[in-house]
Amino acid sequence: MIDSQTPVEAYIGLGSNLDNPVANLHSAYQAICALNSVTSPVLSPLYSSKPVGPQDQPDYVNAVLRINTSLSAQQLLTELQQIENAHGRVRNIRWGARTLDLDILLFGNEVINDTNLIVPHVEMANRGFVLYPLADIAPSDLQIGQSSLAQLLAACPADGLHKITE
Repeated sequence: MIDSQTPVEAYIGLGSNLDNPVANLHSAYQAICALNSVTSPVLSPLYSSKPVGPQDQPDYVNAVLRINTSLSAQQLLTELQQIENAHGRVRNIRWGARTLDLDILLFGNEVINDTNLIVPHVEMANRGFVLYPLADIAPSDLQIGQSSLAQLLAACPADGLHKITE
């Protein structure tokens, strides 16, 4: 367990495909940065991607945010869920359309397997919309489970992923 006073580097996945996704991600970024125990935020470029799951929904806008935090992983999860709720997040269809999705991808070197939180994020190695923005702000030798970010990127095609220029 990490001492709650020692800052931890964490990576958060951001996604939205409803109600002005670009504005939702910028608003979420500002809300996360406003948390008292978050410092040194670095936001990746935004990407558009096809939805995972039901295809009868708009494309997503995705990004990854690197932060330092003195929160525990569970405390950070609670804060992120409050930000999602403030953005009108409704959880009724798995992989369905959403105003905002905030996922803890990595939390220091911790491996967490709780009922409400799994870190490293269970699907991140298979998701170009996570790995490509992560690669924009993280070192290529970043360890994710048994692999480096560079190894995961090499095995994960971009498949319709496009960097958004604002």
